[in-house]
Amino acid sequence: MDGMQVIDWDLAVATGTRLVRPGPQVSREEARQAVADLRRLSREAEGHVREFTRIDTETAPQPATIVDRPGWIKANVDGFRVVLEPLTERMAARGSQAPAIVSAVGSRVTGVEVGAVLAFLASRVLGQYELFLPPDPTGQAPTGRLTLVAPNIVNAEQELNVNPRDFRLWVCLHEETHRVQFTGVPWLREYVSSQTTDFLLASDIDLPALLERLRSAAGTFTDVVRGGEGNLIDAIQTPEQKVILDRLTAVMTLVEGHGDYVMDAVGPSVVPSVADIRAKFHHRREGGSRLDRTIRRLLGLDLKMKQYAEGSAFVRTVVGQVGIDGFNKVWTSPETLPTQDEIAKPERWIARVIGTPAIPSGTAG
Repeated sequence: MDGMQVIDWDLAVATGTRLVRPGPQVSREEARQAVADLRRLSREAEGHVREFTRIDTETAPQPATIVDRPGWIKANVDGFRVVLEPLTERMAARGSQAPAIVSAVGSRVTGVEVGAVLAFLASRVLGQYELFLPPDPTGQAPTGRLTLVAPNIVNAEQELNVNPRDFRLWVCLHEETHRVQFTGVPWLREYVSSQTTDFLLASDIDLPALLERLRSAAGTFTDVVRGGEGNLIDAIQTPEQKVILDRLTAVMTLVEGHGDYVMDAVGPSVVPSVADIRAKFHHRREGGSRLDRTIRRLLGLDLKMKQYAEGSAFVRTVVGQVGIDGFNKVWTSPETLPTQDEIAKPERWIARVIGTPAIPSGTAG
């Protein structure tokens, strides 16, 4: 056990698994069928996505990993460990020892809290592209893994009362777009990863500053519960982190928006009931109990909803003006990624990265 285990991860997994609600009641046969379906549809989706996005990926397609809720919790904790490792190493190098009180109290409390948040999310997430994975047995860093949470997909299609095959393919289209982005744009994963590490390192590790910030976060908590606008992520940031978070938010808005855009663009040709699915799904994204909405706001997940919309509007506008190949210049390097300001005003990105648009022929004279 390393000297600076800030979070008791095993406790997080145990707590999350204990708290998570069981999935929908389906027969073993139906469950088996759903898993087989999702495997097949994820491969089918990948073909559609590659063809439409025109992003070349070197890597051979991997089948999707299908998990249940506890499996999703475990996978995410593994991912956290991978993300936080560079942080622990850097802190050890600095010789900053976590105060004993933090290690004693902190790791238990945070383990339980992380578990509780994961339990909340584990019954809702349909799928995700996992960027951060532990190295495989040969020590090779894996490129990432597409994970689909079968019980949640089945639960959603039952609740929404939509065509199961169409819904499953529709979900696969979004997640496969992420796989194509991160395998076809070689620098993207490293960029997101290093921004994440920088973000964590930029937090004030010294206890007084952190406690001060957590105190203001407690205020945010009360504010949100009363219906205010704040969220915890903003409350506990340093100014330096805010700059990094803006960069991270911009890149995540782009990849999420691109996922939504591709899903909507490819959708109608391969998912006959796409209009029905989309209408019901967007309604569900915004719905939920008051508690659901409060938790979403606290975790900043409401921002994610806004992000999807802003990101796909950016992609739609740019593709509309300069075509898909013009848009794909966004993947050239970190410098060609849009800033948050450019996401809101796509014409600024076009001017900066594509240059001044040519005057359409036939208008001169």
